[in-house]
Amino acid sequence: MPAGLIALALGGFGIGLTEFVITGLLPEVAADYGVTETTAGWLVTGYALAVIVGALGLTAATTRLPRKPVLLGLLVLFVIGNTLSAIAPTYGVMMSGRVIAALCHGAFFGIGSVVASNMVAREKRASAVALMFTGLTASNVLGVPFGTFLGQALGWRATFWAIVAIGVVAFVGVLVLVPTVRTSDVETPSLVRELSAFRSGQVWLSLGMTVLGYGGMFGAFTYIAYTLTSVSGFASSTVPWLLIVFGVGLFVGNFVGGKLASRSIDGTLLWVLSALTVVLALFAVVATSPVLTVIALVLMGAFGFATVPALQTRVMHHADHAPTLASGANIAAFNLGNALGAWIGGLTIAAGLGYTSPIWAGSGITLAAVVLTLVAVTAARRTRATSTGRTATGSIATV
Repeated sequence: MPAGLIALALGGFGIGLTEFVITGLLPEVAADYGVTETTAGWLVTGYALAVIVGALGLTAATTRLPRKPVLLGLLVLFVIGNTLSAIAPTYGVMMSGRVIAALCHGAFFGIGSVVASNMVAREKRASAVALMFTGLTASNVLGVPFGTFLGQALGWRATFWAIVAIGVVAFVGVLVLVPTVRTSDVETPSLVRELSAFRSGQVWLSLGMTVLGYGGMFGAFTYIAYTLTSVSGFASSTVPWLLIVFGVGLFVGNFVGGKLASRSIDGTLLWVLSALTVVLALFAVVATSPVLTVIALVLMGAFGFATVPALQTRVMHHADHAPTLASGANIAAFNLGNALGAWIGGLTIAAGLGYTSPIWAGSGITLAAVVLTLVAVTAARRTRATSTGRTATGSIATV
């Protein structure tokens, strides 16, 4: 794999760390600013909403610009946002820093996915995207525990300074290692052409698959700490370690999912989403057993993130003539899935259905993703069959 993919993965690591590490530092941040934990929690929600805006808005605004300079500009925005967070004297300034950093999130992964896929042969594109997203999974496995420990030991601001340093290194890596695509090698970027990708029904079906496929897992994960402590009987002090176990599942799933998607995108999605539906249902059933809960946690992470390379590659495949904005829209769809899953999971708890109910809800959402995937695959096969028939008819007529 090209060395430039490592630079993109490092950028993904820093961005993922920015998104997730705040959850482990909320008590310290809330205490420093004298706000409630609920108010501090808006630093998470505000980031997620800004990701959606940036994934669509910044990607659209930069579509006519060369992709490498855009990636470098996004990393500069990332460094500025996290620097502002690190020095923020007030909660409002801190929120501003979070929003600025989040704006680059969706656009970086969206544009970066296109750049990564263009750096390798067509049959290796899913693996290249998976390698880039390895940075995001590694941020969960290694970055969040280390960042939380650093923040607790030296103050939460130290964590954000560390993230700034990661952003600077990623900037240098992209500058040096990611090749510059010559204008003569590709069509001149056009917002009109990028928007035309959304005329494809398969693009919209792919976005829906992302919302439901990822939303199911995230809905179950959002309230997992309550499940682990109140249902499985683990002490609260063990939850961070269990989340590392979950992160290992994410890491393995992302790697294997990329390999499988290189062979068959739709086949991978059908089998992995079906398996995830079953895993989530079984998790809800065995959640009272600590041993089985750990196994289910790993499997949930593995099957949940095994979908990511295929989901991202599929939308780019069906928007092949104009993949950049569609790729960014899919990053927004991931975050919309996060919000949908968390919202539905919260409704089940509020309804008094218990702390396993978000997992049951996640299984149901994922089942809907399986159904939508079947619809999309069937429609794609019919389109190919019709196209083949027309081609054959045209050939006969020519003869």
